[in-house]
Amino acid sequence: MIHLTGVSKQYGSRVLYTNASFQIRPGDKIGLVGPNGAGKTTIFRIVMRQEGVDSGSVNIADKLVIGYFSQDVSEMKGRSALEEVKSGAGKVSKLAQELAEIEKKLQDSAETPMSDDDMAALLERYGEVQLEFEQRGGYDLTARAQEILTGLGISPADQDRPVESFSGGWKMRIELAKILALNPEVLLMDEPTNHLDLESIIWLEEWLVNFKGALVMTSHDREFMNRIVTRIVEVANKAITTYSGNYDFYLREREIRKNQLLAANQKQQDMLAKEEEFIARFAARASHAAQVQSRVKKLEKIERIEIPAEDKVMEFEFPSPPRSGNDVVKLKDLKKEWQQENGKITPVFSGVSGVVRRLDKIAVVGVNGAGKSTLLKVICGHTRPTSGTSDLGAGVHVGYFSQHSLDILDSKKTIFDEIHDRIPDATIGFVRNLLGAFLFSGDDVYKKIGVLSGGEKSRVVLATILATPVNFLVLDEPTNHLDIKSREMLLSAIQNFDGTVMIVSHDRHFLKAVAHRVFEVDHGELRVYEGNYEYYLSKKAH
Repeated sequence: MIHLTGVSKQYGSRVLYTNASFQIRPGDKIGLVGPNGAGKTTIFRIVMRQEGVDSGSVNIADKLVIGYFSQDVSEMKGRSALEEVKSGAGKVSKLAQELAEIEKKLQDSAETPMSDDDMAALLERYGEVQLEFEQRGGYDLTARAQEILTGLGISPADQDRPVESFSGGWKMRIELAKILALNPEVLLMDEPTNHLDLESIIWLEEWLVNFKGALVMTSHDREFMNRIVTRIVEVANKAITTYSGNYDFYLREREIRKNQLLAANQKQQDMLAKEEEFIARFAARASHAAQVQSRVKKLEKIERIEIPAEDKVMEFEFPSPPRSGNDVVKLKDLKKEWQQENGKITPVFSGVSGVVRRLDKIAVVGVNGAGKSTLLKVICGHTRPTSGTSDLGAGVHVGYFSQHSLDILDSKKTIFDEIHDRIPDATIGFVRNLLGAFLFSGDDVYKKIGVLSGGEKSRVVLATILATPVNFLVLDEPTNHLDIKSREMLLSAIQNFDGTVMIVSHDRHFLKAVAHRVFEVDHGELRVYEGNYEYYLSKKAH
């Protein structure tokens, strides 16, 4: 269907890939991986003909229906959420419009008769349009759009709301629903799980597993990738490399290939050293001139094996924290309500009681809107409970991370100043080493906060938490905007953290690896599961 052959692409002096090839076949489920800036999104843009290539060929089958979900949400206004989704159904929407126009002409013909030839031509066209509309699933478009919106967390009651009334994150879901409702032959998806909660991710996962078309996607969610893809296409080191299998298989196979490359490189280096030694020893001897020249030419023709540079990843560990009391948090009859601007009271949870113990690693779970983030805010003192109590224990020092933490960063400050101002007694070397662990080195530390990406801001906030010793980490979606390798490093740091952790995350791999207790916020109540995340899932299944 889609073939990229011998493709080269660069921006100025930055080379993305040279003489690279891969293909998208019917039914393929491809995971596109590689470090940030390697050129994954550029591949999507090339396939969508939004960008060209410097050399090579891009062959795309005629009339191929391609759907592309990116992080850029198109302008939405003047429609309900449901109508917005239906409007994105491509040819189906145009066919529906043509059907309506033909039906109006047929109705009008009762008052303004048309010639027999015109009527015959109109009826013939009506039949053609109706057949194509049916073949493209036009008659179940409304039902399909409603099902997709509901699966992505937008309830039937909200589907008739104007799109302008939705926040940015919810507009992203509507944009995603538009692409899915198109039901294309090839689906390109750039980080589709961003802005989705766990329930929506599980629904989307099942939808994509059953999707009959070809899929190419990037994702920082390891488990999501593992459950869906059957091929990995790696964009790295100016090349595009294909692996058969899911993400875990790719990691194992890449390590094997890397070891083989290292062995081949070492063998070549040994051979080159011998040849160069021979040339150096006999270069001045006339009796060996022919042999020396022969070996010089041989070395010139040898293609040198290159060892790709290792990707930079975050490397840090939380410092040993001061010991807290055995009871870190006590919750008793906790109740929280939000008062809207119109005076309406929205209940979040009530009657919440429980104890967080020292060294607990707790996953806080629940459906979207259950109050997980609000519970963490109450515990950290960022909002007051309506009634009941949340008491921190003796010697508890809280480190709190949330997506709203990104907003407390001063956009006018440099990264260095943001950290140094929080630990003014620290040396420049200490601050630089801390920032280096979060991939900020050299002149990067003098970048203004305002120009950073979401992932870079997340790393700065994590660095601010690390700047002072804390013994109670409260983390609300800490993995958002982090790539898979950075997530693995954060995971390792949390596993080795000698303190207490409460975490909200939609990354199941993360929760399975960290949690040994689970707090579920459900219909305003708190259920405590004395086991890990797998234990919680098994109990929920029963």
